[in-house]
Amino acid sequence: MQDDIQDVKKALESSFDSVEEALDHVSPAIQSREIGTIGFVGKGIAQVHGLPEVKSEELLEFPEGLLGMAFNLDKDEIGVILLGDYEHLKAGSEVKRTGQVVDIPVGDELIGRVIDPTGKPLDGLGLTMIEQRLPAEREAPPIMHRAPVSAPLQTGIKVIDALIPIGRGQRELILGDRQTGKTAVALDTIINQKNGDVLCIYCAIGQRSSSIAKFIADLKHHGAMEYSIIVVAEGDDPPGLQFIAPYAATSIAEYFMAMGRDVLIVYDDLTHHAQAYRELSLLLRRPPGREAFPGDIFYIHSRLLERSTHLREEFGGGSLTALPIIETEAQNISAYIPTNLISITDGQIYLSPDLFQKGVLPAVDVGKSVSRVGGKAQLPAFRAVSGHLRLTYSQFEELEAFSRFGTRLDEETRQTLEHGYRVREILKQPQYAPVVVTEQLAVLIAVAKGVLDATPLEKIAGAEKGIAAALQQNLPEIWQKLAKGQRLTDDDQEKIVKTAGKAVHDL
Repeated sequence: MQDDIQDVKKALESSFDSVEEALDHVSPAIQSREIGTIGFVGKGIAQVHGLPEVKSEELLEFPEGLLGMAFNLDKDEIGVILLGDYEHLKAGSEVKRTGQVVDIPVGDELIGRVIDPTGKPLDGLGLTMIEQRLPAEREAPPIMHRAPVSAPLQTGIKVIDALIPIGRGQRELILGDRQTGKTAVALDTIINQKNGDVLCIYCAIGQRSSSIAKFIADLKHHGAMEYSIIVVAEGDDPPGLQFIAPYAATSIAEYFMAMGRDVLIVYDDLTHHAQAYRELSLLLRRPPGREAFPGDIFYIHSRLLERSTHLREEFGGGSLTALPIIETEAQNISAYIPTNLISITDGQIYLSPDLFQKGVLPAVDVGKSVSRVGGKAQLPAFRAVSGHLRLTYSQFEELEAFSRFGTRLDEETRQTLEHGYRVREILKQPQYAPVVVTEQLAVLIAVAKGVLDATPLEKIAGAEKGIAAALQQNLPEIWQKLAKGQRLTDDDQEKIVKTAGKAVHDL
Protein backbone atom coordinates (compact mmCIF):
# COMPACT_ATOMS: atom_id res chain seq x y z
CA MET A 1 0.00 0.00 0.00
CA GLN A 2 2.83 2.42 0.94
CA ASP A 3 4.57 1.65 -2.38
CA ASP A 4 1.40 2.55 -4.28
CA ILE A 5 1.11 5.90 -2.49
CA GLN A 6 4.77 6.66 -3.27
CA ASP A 7 4.18 5.84 -6.95
CA VAL A 8 1.22 8.24 -7.06
CA LYS A 9 3.28 11.00 -5.42
CA LYS A 10 6.11 10.52 -7.94
CA ALA A 11 3.61 10.66 -10.83
CA LEU A 12 2.12 13.89 -9.51
CA GLU A 13 5.55 15.48 -8.91
CA SER A 14 6.64 14.61 -12.45
CA SER A 15 3.68 16.62 -13.84
CA PHE A 16 3.74 19.48 -11.31
CA ASP A 17 6.47 21.16 -9.28
CA SER A 18 4.97 20.00 -6.00
CA VAL A 19 2.13 18.03 -4.53
CA GLU A 20 0.52 21.27 -3.34
CA GLU A 21 0.44 22.58 -6.93
CA ALA A 22 -1.14 19.29 -8.08
CA LEU A 23 -3.88 19.58 -5.45
CA ASP A 24 -4.67 23.13 -6.67
CA HIS A 25 -5.62 21.62 -10.07
CA VAL A 26 -7.98 19.01 -8.57
CA SER A 27 -11.69 19.92 -8.83
CA PRO A 28 -13.70 17.20 -7.07
CA ALA A 29 -17.22 16.59 -8.40
CA ILE A 30 -19.96 17.06 -5.80
CA GLN A 31 -22.84 14.60 -5.93
CA SER A 32 -26.03 15.09 -3.98
CA ARG A 33 -27.77 12.07 -2.44
CA GLU A 34 -31.08 11.95 -0.66
CA ILE A 35 -30.93 10.09 2.63
CA GLY A 36 -34.01 9.54 4.76
CA THR A 37 -34.53 8.08 8.21
CA ILE A 38 -36.87 5.42 9.53
CA GLY A 39 -39.59 6.81 11.78
CA PHE A 40 -41.53 3.63 12.48
CA VAL A 41 -41.24 -0.10 11.71
CA GLY A 42 -44.31 -2.36 11.70
CA LYS A 43 -45.10 -5.86 10.44
CA GLY A 44 -43.82 -5.77 6.87
CA ILE A 45 -43.97 -1.97 6.55
CA ALA A 46 -41.95 1.09 7.56
CA GLN A 47 -42.61 4.82 7.73
CA VAL A 48 -39.72 6.89 6.37
CA HIS A 49 -39.04 10.64 6.76
CA GLY A 50 -37.12 12.68 4.21
CA LEU A 51 -36.48 11.68 0.56
CA PRO A 52 -38.55 14.53 -0.96
CA GLU A 53 -37.93 13.43 -4.59
CA VAL A 54 -38.84 9.74 -4.16
CA LYS A 55 -41.24 8.32 -6.76
CA SER A 56 -44.13 5.91 -6.37
CA GLU A 57 -43.09 2.22 -6.34
CA GLU A 58 -39.38 3.17 -6.26
CA LEU A 59 -37.05 0.76 -4.47
CA LEU A 60 -35.46 2.09 -1.29
CA GLU A 61 -32.37 0.58 0.33
CA PHE A 62 -32.40 -0.07 4.07
CA PRO A 63 -29.51 -1.22 6.34
CA GLU A 64 -27.96 -4.65 5.53
CA GLY A 65 -29.16 -4.45 1.93
CA LEU A 66 -32.87 -4.84 2.70
CA LEU A 67 -35.08 -3.39 -0.06
CA GLY A 68 -38.47 -1.79 0.27
CA MET A 69 -40.99 -0.33 -2.18
CA ALA A 70 -42.30 3.22 -1.73
CA PHE A 71 -46.07 2.79 -1.60
CA ASN A 72 -47.65 5.74 0.21
CA LEU A 73 -46.31 9.20 -0.69
CA ASP A 74 -47.79 11.36 2.06
CA LYS A 75 -46.93 14.98 2.80
CA ASP A 76 -44.72 14.29 5.83
CA GLU A 77 -43.71 10.63 5.44
CA ILE A 78 -43.40 7.72 3.02
CA GLY A 79 -45.14 4.39 3.60
CA VAL A 80 -42.80 1.59 2.48
CA ILE A 81 -43.56 -2.10 1.84
CA LEU A 82 -40.58 -4.18 3.02
CA LEU A 83 -39.42 -7.00 0.75
CA GLY A 84 -37.49 -9.18 3.16
CA ASP A 85 -36.48 -9.90 6.75
CA TYR A 86 -36.91 -6.66 8.70
CA GLU A 87 -36.17 -7.66 12.33
CA HIS A 88 -32.87 -5.73 12.33
CA LEU A 89 -34.48 -2.40 11.41
CA LYS A 90 -34.94 0.31 14.03
CA ALA A 91 -36.11 3.91 14.14
CA GLY A 92 -33.44 6.43 13.13
CA SER A 93 -31.63 4.14 10.64
CA GLU A 94 -30.70 5.59 7.25
CA VAL A 95 -32.68 4.89 4.06
CA LYS A 96 -31.34 5.57 0.55
CA ARG A 97 -32.99 5.91 -2.85
CA THR A 98 -32.00 3.52 -5.64
CA GLY A 99 -33.75 5.14 -8.59
CA GLN A 100 -35.06 1.70 -9.65
CA VAL A 101 -38.34 -0.18 -9.48
CA VAL A 102 -38.97 -3.81 -8.43
CA ASP A 103 -37.65 -6.07 -11.18
CA ILE A 104 -37.01 -9.78 -11.80
CA PRO A 105 -34.33 -11.63 -13.82
CA VAL A 106 -35.73 -13.26 -16.99
CA GLY A 107 -34.23 -15.83 -19.34
CA ASP A 108 -34.04 -19.50 -20.32
CA GLU A 109 -31.74 -20.16 -17.35
CA LEU A 110 -34.79 -19.92 -15.04
CA ILE A 111 -36.44 -23.02 -16.55
CA GLY A 112 -36.41 -25.82 -13.99
CA ARG A 113 -35.57 -23.44 -11.12
CA VAL A 114 -37.36 -22.41 -7.91
CA ILE A 115 -36.96 -18.71 -7.05
CA ASP A 116 -38.51 -16.07 -4.81
CA PRO A 117 -40.24 -12.93 -6.20
CA THR A 118 -36.94 -11.00 -6.23
CA GLY A 119 -35.11 -13.68 -8.24
CA LYS A 120 -33.16 -15.32 -5.39
CA PRO A 121 -32.83 -19.11 -5.82
CA LEU A 122 -34.60 -21.33 -3.30
CA ASP A 123 -33.56 -24.71 -4.73
CA GLY A 124 -29.93 -24.74 -3.56
CA LEU A 125 -28.59 -24.80 -7.13
CA GLY A 126 -26.72 -21.51 -6.87
CA LEU A 127 -27.35 -18.05 -8.26
CA THR A 128 -28.85 -17.56 -11.71
CA MET A 129 -26.34 -15.42 -13.65
CA ILE A 130 -28.88 -13.51 -15.72
CA GLU A 131 -28.24 -9.94 -16.80
CA GLN A 132 -31.61 -9.20 -18.40
CA ARG A 133 -34.29 -8.02 -16.00
CA LEU A 134 -37.86 -6.82 -16.42
CA PRO A 135 -39.97 -4.67 -14.07
CA ALA A 136 -42.49 -6.64 -12.02
CA GLU A 137 -45.22 -4.11 -12.81
CA ARG A 138 -45.75 -3.72 -16.56
CA GLU A 139 -48.58 -2.42 -18.71
CA ALA A 140 -50.87 -4.98 -20.31
CA PRO A 141 -50.57 -5.34 -24.11
CA PRO A 142 -52.85 -2.89 -26.01
CA ILE A 143 -56.01 -4.26 -27.61
CA MET A 144 -54.63 -3.83 -31.13
CA HIS A 145 -51.67 -6.09 -30.26
CA ARG A 146 -53.97 -8.96 -29.31
CA ALA A 147 -55.24 -11.81 -31.47
CA PRO A 148 -58.41 -13.88 -30.90
CA VAL A 149 -58.11 -16.97 -28.69
CA SER A 150 -58.39 -19.88 -31.11
CA ALA A 151 -55.95 -22.68 -30.19
CA PRO A 152 -56.92 -25.07 -27.34
CA LEU A 153 -54.85 -25.66 -24.22
CA GLN A 154 -55.37 -29.35 -23.47
CA THR A 155 -55.57 -30.02 -19.73
CA GLY A 156 -55.82 -33.81 -20.07
CA ILE A 157 -58.92 -33.65 -17.83
CA LYS A 158 -61.92 -35.02 -19.74
CA VAL A 159 -64.64 -32.93 -18.10
CA ILE A 160 -62.71 -29.70 -18.73
CA ASP A 161 -61.48 -30.38 -22.28
CA ALA A 162 -64.94 -31.56 -23.36
CA LEU A 163 -67.34 -29.26 -21.50
CA ILE A 164 -65.31 -26.22 -20.28
CA PRO A 165 -62.57 -25.81 -22.91
CA ILE A 166 -59.61 -23.52 -22.21
CA GLY A 167 -57.87 -21.65 -25.03
CA ARG A 168 -54.30 -20.41 -25.24
CA GLY A 169 -54.43 -16.80 -24.05
CA GLN A 170 -57.55 -17.28 -21.92
CA ARG A 171 -57.98 -16.54 -18.21
CA GLU A 172 -59.93 -19.34 -16.53
CA LEU A 173 -60.64 -19.04 -12.81
CA ILE A 174 -60.49 -22.17 -10.63
CA LEU A 175 -62.54 -21.73 -7.46
CA GLY A 176 -64.00 -23.83 -4.70
CA ASP A 177 -63.88 -24.46 -0.96
CA ARG A 178 -60.64 -25.60 0.66
CA GLN A 179 -59.57 -29.19 0.02
CA THR A 180 -61.71 -29.70 -3.10
CA GLY A 181 -58.86 -30.32 -5.54
CA LYS A 182 -58.15 -26.86 -7.00
CA THR A 183 -54.35 -27.23 -7.01
CA ALA A 184 -54.73 -30.82 -8.29
CA VAL A 185 -56.49 -29.53 -11.43
CA ALA A 186 -53.63 -27.08 -12.05
CA LEU A 187 -51.02 -29.78 -11.36
CA ASP A 188 -52.59 -32.24 -13.82
CA THR A 189 -52.76 -29.48 -16.44
CA ILE A 190 -49.02 -28.80 -16.04
CA ILE A 191 -48.20 -32.53 -16.18
CA ASN A 192 -50.26 -32.84 -19.38
CA GLN A 193 -47.98 -30.34 -21.17
CA LYS A 194 -45.14 -32.88 -21.16
CA ASN A 195 -43.69 -33.42 -24.66
CA GLY A 196 -45.64 -30.33 -25.76
CA ASP A 197 -44.68 -26.75 -26.54
CA VAL A 198 -46.17 -24.98 -23.48
CA LEU A 199 -43.89 -23.50 -20.80
CA CYS A 200 -45.46 -23.62 -17.32
CA ILE A 201 -45.01 -21.16 -14.44
CA TYR A 202 -46.42 -21.91 -10.98
CA CYS A 203 -46.67 -18.98 -8.57
CA ALA A 204 -47.28 -20.01 -4.93
CA ILE A 205 -48.65 -17.16 -2.81
CA GLY A 206 -48.94 -17.61 0.96
CA GLN A 207 -48.90 -21.43 0.78
CA ARG A 208 -47.46 -23.73 3.45
CA SER A 209 -43.87 -24.83 2.83
CA SER A 210 -44.90 -28.50 3.00
CA SER A 211 -47.57 -28.00 0.31
CA ILE A 212 -45.11 -26.27 -2.01
CA ALA A 213 -42.48 -28.97 -1.43
CA LYS A 214 -45.03 -31.70 -2.27
CA PHE A 215 -46.09 -29.86 -5.43
CA ILE A 216 -42.48 -29.54 -6.62
CA ALA A 217 -41.82 -33.20 -5.77
CA ASP A 218 -44.86 -34.23 -7.87
CA LEU A 219 -43.59 -32.14 -10.80
CA LYS A 220 -40.15 -33.75 -10.57
CA HIS A 221 -41.63 -37.25 -10.30
CA HIS A 222 -43.59 -36.75 -13.54
CA GLY A 223 -40.73 -35.00 -15.37
CA ALA A 224 -42.55 -31.67 -15.47
CA MET A 225 -39.80 -29.50 -13.93
CA GLU A 226 -37.98 -29.64 -17.28
CA TYR A 227 -40.44 -27.09 -18.69
CA SER A 228 -41.56 -25.35 -15.47
CA ILE A 229 -40.53 -22.34 -13.36
CA ILE A 230 -41.65 -22.04 -9.72
CA VAL A 231 -42.00 -18.62 -8.04
CA VAL A 232 -42.56 -18.95 -4.29
CA ALA A 233 -43.73 -16.52 -1.60
CA GLU A 234 -44.40 -18.72 1.44
CA GLY A 235 -46.99 -18.11 4.12
CA ASP A 236 -44.36 -16.94 6.62
CA ASP A 237 -42.74 -14.51 4.15
CA PRO A 238 -43.41 -10.77 4.61
CA PRO A 239 -46.72 -9.64 3.05
CA GLY A 240 -44.75 -7.40 0.66
CA LEU A 241 -43.15 -10.43 -1.01
CA GLN A 242 -46.54 -12.14 -1.26
CA PHE A 243 -47.96 -9.00 -2.87
CA ILE A 244 -45.33 -8.67 -5.63
CA ALA A 245 -45.05 -12.44 -6.33
CA PRO A 246 -47.74 -12.78 -9.06
CA TYR A 247 -46.55 -9.63 -10.86
CA ALA A 248 -42.95 -10.88 -10.90
CA ALA A 249 -44.04 -14.32 -12.16
CA THR A 250 -46.10 -12.67 -14.91
CA SER A 251 -43.07 -10.64 -16.07
CA ILE A 252 -41.12 -13.89 -16.49
CA ALA A 253 -44.04 -15.31 -18.48
CA GLU A 254 -44.25 -12.17 -20.66
CA TYR A 255 -40.57 -12.50 -21.60
CA PHE A 256 -41.26 -15.93 -23.11
CA MET A 257 -44.57 -14.80 -24.64
CA ALA A 258 -42.78 -11.97 -26.48
CA MET A 259 -40.42 -14.59 -27.93
CA GLY A 260 -43.40 -16.38 -29.50
CA ARG A 261 -43.83 -19.15 -26.93
CA ASP A 262 -47.07 -20.39 -25.37
CA VAL A 263 -46.98 -20.01 -21.59
CA LEU A 264 -49.29 -21.27 -18.84
CA ILE A 265 -49.22 -19.48 -15.48
CA VAL A 266 -50.98 -20.66 -12.31
CA TYR A 267 -51.58 -18.23 -9.42
CA ASP A 268 -52.09 -20.30 -6.25
CA ASP A 269 -53.88 -18.51 -4.82
CA LEU A 270 -55.22 -14.98 -5.18
CA THR A 271 -57.18 -15.21 -1.93
CA HIS A 272 -53.89 -15.03 -0.01
CA HIS A 273 -52.73 -12.28 -2.37
CA ALA A 274 -55.80 -10.17 -1.57
CA GLN A 275 -55.36 -10.81 2.16
CA ALA A 276 -51.68 -9.77 2.01
CA TYR A 277 -52.65 -6.56 0.23
CA ARG A 278 -55.40 -5.88 2.78
CA GLU A 279 -52.88 -6.38 5.60
CA LEU A 280 -50.41 -3.95 4.02
CA SER A 281 -53.10 -1.35 3.30
CA LEU A 282 -54.46 -1.41 6.83
CA LEU A 283 -50.96 -1.15 8.32
CA LEU A 284 -50.26 1.83 6.06
CA ARG A 285 -53.50 3.48 7.26
CA ARG A 286 -55.26 3.33 3.90
CA PRO A 287 -59.05 3.68 4.27
CA PRO A 288 -60.80 0.26 4.36
CA GLY A 289 -63.88 -0.58 2.30
CA ARG A 290 -66.05 -3.69 1.99
CA GLU A 291 -64.79 -6.58 4.18
CA ALA A 292 -61.92 -4.22 5.22
CA PHE A 293 -60.35 -4.53 1.76
CA PRO A 294 -58.99 -1.26 0.29
CA GLY A 295 -60.91 0.45 -2.50
CA ASP A 296 -58.47 -0.59 -5.24
CA ILE A 297 -58.60 -4.35 -4.56
CA PHE A 298 -60.36 -4.91 -7.91
CA TYR A 299 -57.65 -2.97 -9.73
CA ILE A 300 -54.71 -4.97 -8.35
CA HIS A 301 -56.18 -8.17 -9.80
CA SER A 302 -57.47 -6.70 -13.06
CA ARG A 303 -54.08 -5.16 -13.92
CA LEU A 304 -52.49 -8.54 -13.22
CA LEU A 305 -54.86 -10.72 -15.24
CA GLU A 306 -55.16 -8.32 -18.20
CA ARG A 307 -51.51 -9.15 -18.96
CA SER A 308 -52.61 -12.63 -20.08
CA THR A 309 -53.45 -12.68 -23.78
CA HIS A 310 -52.70 -14.07 -27.22
CA LEU A 311 -50.43 -11.74 -29.22
CA ARG A 312 -50.67 -11.13 -32.96
CA GLU A 313 -47.87 -12.56 -35.10
CA GLU A 314 -46.19 -9.17 -35.70
CA PHE A 315 -45.85 -8.70 -31.92
CA GLY A 316 -44.37 -12.12 -31.19
CA GLY A 317 -47.36 -14.43 -31.67
CA GLY A 318 -47.00 -15.98 -28.21
CA SER A 319 -49.74 -16.51 -25.67
CA LEU A 320 -50.09 -16.33 -21.89
CA THR A 321 -52.85 -18.48 -20.38
CA ALA A 322 -53.72 -17.74 -16.76
CA LEU A 323 -55.29 -20.15 -14.25
CA PRO A 324 -55.90 -18.05 -11.14
CA ILE A 325 -57.06 -20.07 -8.12
CA ILE A 326 -59.29 -18.69 -5.40
CA GLU A 327 -60.78 -20.19 -2.26
CA THR A 328 -64.46 -19.79 -1.37
CA GLU A 329 -66.04 -20.15 2.06
CA ALA A 330 -69.11 -22.40 2.51
CA GLN A 331 -69.64 -22.54 -1.28
CA ASN A 332 -70.28 -18.78 -1.39
CA ILE A 333 -69.20 -17.82 -4.91
CA SER A 334 -70.99 -14.46 -4.58
CA ALA A 335 -68.52 -13.16 -1.94
CA TYR A 336 -66.49 -10.02 -2.62
CA ILE A 337 -63.20 -11.39 -4.02
CA PRO A 338 -64.76 -14.33 -5.97
CA THR A 339 -67.23 -12.02 -7.76
CA ASN A 340 -64.42 -9.59 -8.58
CA LEU A 341 -62.36 -12.34 -10.20
CA ILE A 342 -65.33 -13.96 -11.96
CA SER A 343 -66.00 -10.60 -13.64
CA ILE A 344 -62.33 -10.18 -14.67
CA THR A 345 -61.74 -13.69 -16.06
CA ASP A 346 -63.05 -15.43 -19.19
CA GLY A 347 -64.86 -18.17 -17.30
CA GLN A 348 -64.59 -20.29 -14.17
CA ILE A 349 -64.21 -23.92 -13.14
CA TYR A 350 -66.16 -24.46 -9.92
CA LEU A 351 -65.19 -27.42 -7.72
CA SER A 352 -68.04 -28.60 -5.50
CA PRO A 353 -67.36 -30.03 -2.02
CA ASP A 354 -70.58 -32.10 -2.35
CA LEU A 355 -69.24 -33.86 -5.46
CA PHE A 356 -65.85 -34.26 -3.76
CA GLN A 357 -67.43 -36.01 -0.79
CA LYS A 358 -69.34 -38.34 -3.14
CA GLY A 359 -66.07 -39.37 -4.78
CA VAL A 360 -66.80 -37.67 -8.12
CA LEU A 361 -63.26 -36.55 -8.94
CA PRO A 362 -62.34 -34.07 -10.31
CA ALA A 363 -65.26 -32.45 -8.48
CA VAL A 364 -66.17 -30.05 -11.31
CA ASP A 365 -69.71 -28.69 -11.06
CA VAL A 366 -70.62 -28.47 -14.76
CA GLY A 367 -73.72 -26.37 -14.07
CA LYS A 368 -71.80 -23.56 -12.32
CA SER A 369 -68.71 -23.76 -14.55
CA VAL A 370 -68.40 -21.92 -17.85
CA SER A 371 -65.84 -20.99 -20.49
CA ARG A 372 -66.67 -17.70 -22.19
CA VAL A 373 -64.36 -18.55 -25.10
CA GLY A 374 -66.14 -21.88 -25.50
CA GLY A 375 -66.04 -23.85 -28.73
CA LYS A 376 -63.86 -21.28 -30.49
CA ALA A 377 -60.90 -22.73 -28.60
CA GLN A 378 -61.92 -26.33 -29.04
CA LEU A 379 -60.94 -28.96 -31.59
CA PRO A 380 -63.70 -29.60 -34.19
CA ALA A 381 -64.00 -33.26 -33.13
CA PHE A 382 -64.72 -32.14 -29.53
CA ARG A 383 -67.38 -29.70 -30.71
CA ALA A 384 -69.34 -32.56 -32.27
CA VAL A 385 -69.88 -34.24 -28.88
CA SER A 386 -69.50 -31.51 -26.25
CA GLY A 387 -72.83 -29.75 -26.89
CA HIS A 388 -74.84 -32.98 -26.64
CA LEU A 389 -72.89 -34.13 -23.56
CA ARG A 390 -73.42 -30.87 -21.69
CA LEU A 391 -77.16 -30.89 -22.40
CA THR A 392 -77.48 -34.56 -21.42
CA TYR A 393 -75.50 -34.04 -18.22
CA SER A 394 -77.56 -30.99 -17.19
CA GLN A 395 -80.84 -32.89 -17.76
CA PHE A 396 -79.48 -35.82 -15.78
CA GLU A 397 -78.56 -33.66 -12.78
CA GLU A 398 -82.06 -32.14 -12.67
CA LEU A 399 -83.71 -35.54 -12.96
CA GLU A 400 -81.40 -37.02 -10.32
CA ALA A 401 -82.41 -34.34 -7.82
CA PHE A 402 -86.09 -34.94 -8.66
CA SER A 403 -85.80 -38.75 -8.40
CA ARG A 404 -84.59 -38.50 -4.79
CA PHE A 405 -88.17 -37.78 -3.69
CA GLY A 406 -89.00 -41.44 -4.33
CA THR A 407 -91.52 -40.77 -7.09
CA ARG A 408 -92.29 -43.46 -9.66
CA LEU A 409 -90.34 -42.85 -12.86
CA ASP A 410 -91.41 -43.68 -16.39
CA GLU A 411 -89.17 -45.73 -18.66
CA GLU A 412 -87.81 -42.75 -20.63
CA THR A 413 -86.80 -40.92 -17.45
CA ARG A 414 -85.17 -44.07 -16.08
CA GLN A 415 -83.15 -44.46 -19.29
CA THR A 416 -82.05 -40.81 -19.13
CA LEU A 417 -80.85 -41.36 -15.56
CA GLU A 418 -78.99 -44.56 -16.47
CA HIS A 419 -77.31 -42.76 -19.39
CA GLY A 420 -76.39 -39.83 -17.09
CA TYR A 421 -74.78 -42.17 -14.55
CA ARG A 422 -72.50 -43.52 -17.33
CA VAL A 423 -71.59 -40.00 -18.49
CA ARG A 424 -70.66 -39.05 -14.92
CA GLU A 425 -68.62 -42.23 -14.49
CA ILE A 426 -66.74 -41.60 -17.75
CA LEU A 427 -65.92 -38.04 -16.65
CA LYS A 428 -64.35 -39.31 -13.41
CA GLN A 429 -60.57 -39.35 -13.49
CA PRO A 430 -57.79 -40.11 -10.97
CA GLN A 431 -55.10 -37.55 -10.21
CA TYR A 432 -51.74 -37.64 -12.06
CA ALA A 433 -53.42 -39.44 -14.98
CA PRO A 434 -54.15 -36.90 -17.74
CA VAL A 435 -55.81 -38.46 -20.80
CA VAL A 436 -54.60 -37.72 -24.33
CA VAL A 437 -57.00 -36.19 -26.86
CA THR A 438 -57.51 -39.38 -28.88
CA GLU A 439 -58.59 -41.47 -25.88
CA GLN A 440 -60.84 -38.66 -24.61
CA LEU A 441 -62.66 -38.35 -27.92
CA ALA A 442 -63.00 -42.12 -28.38
CA VAL A 443 -64.76 -42.70 -25.04
CA LEU A 444 -66.81 -39.48 -25.16
CA ILE A 445 -68.23 -40.34 -28.58
CA ALA A 446 -68.99 -43.87 -27.34
CA VAL A 447 -70.80 -42.72 -24.20
CA ALA A 448 -72.67 -39.94 -26.06
CA LYS A 449 -74.02 -42.52 -28.56
CA GLY A 450 -75.22 -44.77 -25.73
CA VAL A 451 -72.69 -47.57 -26.26
CA LEU A 452 -72.11 -47.90 -22.49
CA ASP A 453 -75.74 -47.59 -21.33
CA ALA A 454 -75.99 -51.32 -20.60
CA THR A 455 -72.53 -51.59 -19.00
CA PRO A 456 -72.44 -51.89 -15.17
CA LEU A 457 -70.90 -48.83 -13.52
CA GLU A 458 -68.06 -50.81 -11.96
CA LYS A 459 -66.93 -51.94 -15.43
CA ILE A 460 -66.88 -48.48 -17.02
CA ALA A 461 -63.16 -47.88 -16.30
CA GLY A 462 -62.22 -51.17 -17.98
CA ALA A 463 -64.54 -50.43 -20.92
CA GLU A 464 -62.86 -47.05 -21.37
CA LYS A 465 -59.44 -48.65 -21.84
CA GLY A 466 -60.90 -51.36 -24.09
CA ILE A 467 -62.57 -48.85 -26.40
CA ALA A 468 -59.36 -46.80 -26.81
CA ALA A 469 -57.29 -49.93 -27.54
CA ALA A 470 -59.85 -51.28 -30.05
CA LEU A 471 -60.05 -48.00 -31.98
CA GLN A 472 -56.28 -47.62 -32.13
CA GLN A 473 -55.89 -51.18 -33.43
CA ASN A 474 -58.87 -51.48 -35.81
CA LEU A 475 -59.42 -47.92 -37.05
CA PRO A 476 -55.92 -46.38 -37.43
CA GLU A 477 -57.09 -43.76 -39.98
CA ILE A 478 -59.85 -42.48 -37.71
CA TRP A 479 -57.44 -42.65 -34.74
CA GLN A 480 -55.13 -40.26 -36.65
CA LYS A 481 -58.08 -37.95 -37.28
CA LEU A 482 -58.84 -37.96 -33.56
CA ALA A 483 -55.18 -37.22 -32.75
CA LYS A 484 -55.35 -34.11 -34.96
CA GLY A 485 -58.80 -33.17 -33.66
CA GLN A 486 -60.23 -33.11 -37.18
CA ARG A 487 -63.98 -33.05 -37.80
CA LEU A 488 -65.47 -36.53 -38.03
CA THR A 489 -68.02 -37.51 -40.66
CA ASP A 490 -71.22 -39.40 -39.78
CA ASP A 491 -69.63 -42.49 -41.31
CA ASP A 492 -66.59 -42.10 -39.04
CA GLN A 493 -68.80 -41.85 -35.98
CA GLU A 494 -70.75 -44.94 -37.01
CA LYS A 495 -67.52 -46.91 -37.32
CA ILE A 496 -66.40 -45.70 -33.88
CA VAL A 497 -69.74 -46.70 -32.32
CA LYS A 498 -69.63 -50.15 -33.97
CA THR A 499 -66.02 -50.83 -32.92
CA ALA A 500 -66.64 -49.48 -29.38
CA GLY A 501 -69.78 -51.63 -29.05
CA LYS A 502 -67.85 -54.75 -30.03
CA ALA A 503 -65.04 -53.89 -27.57
CA VAL A 504 -67.56 -53.44 -24.73
CA HIS A 505 -69.33 -56.68 -25.65
CA ASP A 506 -66.04 -58.61 -25.52
CA LEU A 507 -65.24 -57.46 -21.97
